[in-house]
Amino acid sequence: MKNLTRRRFFEDSVMAAAAAALPAPLFAEIAQPVSPGEKLTVAIIGCGIRGKAHARELSRLPEADIAYVCDPDLDRADEVGALLSGELKRPMPKKVQDLRVILEDKTIDAVFIATPNHWHALAAIWAMQAGKDVYVEKPVSHNVAEGRRIVQVAHQLGRICQTGTQNRSRGSLAEAIRYIHEGNLGEVNLARSIIYGGRGSIGGPTDCAMPPRCDYNLWAGPAPLTKLTRPRFHYDWHWMWDTGNGDIGNSNVHSIDICRWGLGVTGLGRSVMSYGGRLGYTDVGETPNSQVGIFDFGDKTIVSETRGLKTAPFHPAIKAMWFFYGPGGIIAETGLYDPEGKLIKAFEGKSESHFANFLGAVKSRKREDLHAEISEGHQSSSLCHLANISYRLGQPATVTEAQKQLGELQVHEDVKETLDRTRHYLVEAGVDLEKTPMRLGRHLRLDGDREKFIEDPAADALLKREYRAPFVVPEEGAV
Repeated sequence: MKNLTRRRFFEDSVMAAAAAALPAPLFAEIAQPVSPGEKLTVAIIGCGIRGKAHARELSRLPEADIAYVCDPDLDRADEVGALLSGELKRPMPKKVQDLRVILEDKTIDAVFIATPNHWHALAAIWAMQAGKDVYVEKPVSHNVAEGRRIVQVAHQLGRICQTGTQNRSRGSLAEAIRYIHEGNLGEVNLARSIIYGGRGSIGGPTDCAMPPRCDYNLWAGPAPLTKLTRPRFHYDWHWMWDTGNGDIGNSNVHSIDICRWGLGVTGLGRSVMSYGGRLGYTDVGETPNSQVGIFDFGDKTIVSETRGLKTAPFHPAIKAMWFFYGPGGIIAETGLYDPEGKLIKAFEGKSESHFANFLGAVKSRKREDLHAEISEGHQSSSLCHLANISYRLGQPATVTEAQKQLGELQVHEDVKETLDRTRHYLVEAGVDLEKTPMRLGRHLRLDGDREKFIEDPAADALLKREYRAPFVVPEEGAV
């Protein structure tokens, strides 16, 4: 196959780590552009909800041959294999538990990573070291440091790496963002990310039975092999700090990314603060079900709201997950509204499959062709991580104490109103804030260029994690 010779690493390589059994090349062959009609051989790593979505999207693209599906739980790999060979009318792929089998196969051009969050960075880095291009789901990382490593490895090795924030490929949204950037909304200093969706208790703690065909060692990978106490093994990893990032990293990352895009801000900002709690019930989950994140970019502010209990909509007339405010009105989703919520203009534009956009960039070898290049995914994912760090370093606080501390922030004045709405929402949901107060996160100042906090070693310690050998994200400089 022609694409194999174009995309193969030189034979000279070293072992990244003996236990990892994965070669880390000293030199990578510079991949050359290929014919638009040439097929690419790909693999799907992770066969849960998003893995099935990847299978459906890729099955629509004739330029992609799906050679493998991979999951530590072979029952899930079987499900995606059956979906592809049945309903989607594609050839049955090979089904494996260990992603390193795929990475060692030189016929694979690109991988699509839909694993739990704690595997995203290592899977992406290993794949790029093995000469593959990578599409990785959001959040692209489990913590800030490993997100930066994905960007560094992608750029150093010349790999194409796309973030799974698919709204970046919506033509109507791109037109709405262009409208903001052209100044038509006036000066825009505030953007909101809104996720309101009841999650409910996950139960526990209880003894958890491992799915019968799941290799827990492979599933845990970089994370500790902790005793399982959640009743539902798959999916509820989102709400555990070792493996997930809560709903801010699960759902809000999409709209935070759009807020960044619309405001035109880059980097991690100058400070962050978060408050909320796991309120309304008691279960084994660790991440907050109700959380506000305040991201300070100097003259611009992003506020994210996550509500996991029953709540009224944010806006009575506008159903949206992101809002931009300016003298010229409100932009939400892909519409322009007046202050009362009346639609003034619906933006239009031609959309593209986010997956097709990635495959096109794999062929052209032009990073700028990507709609969600990995550096964008790293920045948006990192904001979620920063809010969680603030929250985790916080303390229980009364509403009065929270009002006082929030009033000292040099951010958009609407931040105070957000606290009032949050308090009202929690009371309406039956939460007694006297008995179970919110956690008020630490106000953390940032050195955005270095992606570190200013004079806060405890916060800096949460920018990274301890890895379980051999599943170790390589240190900076170890490509």
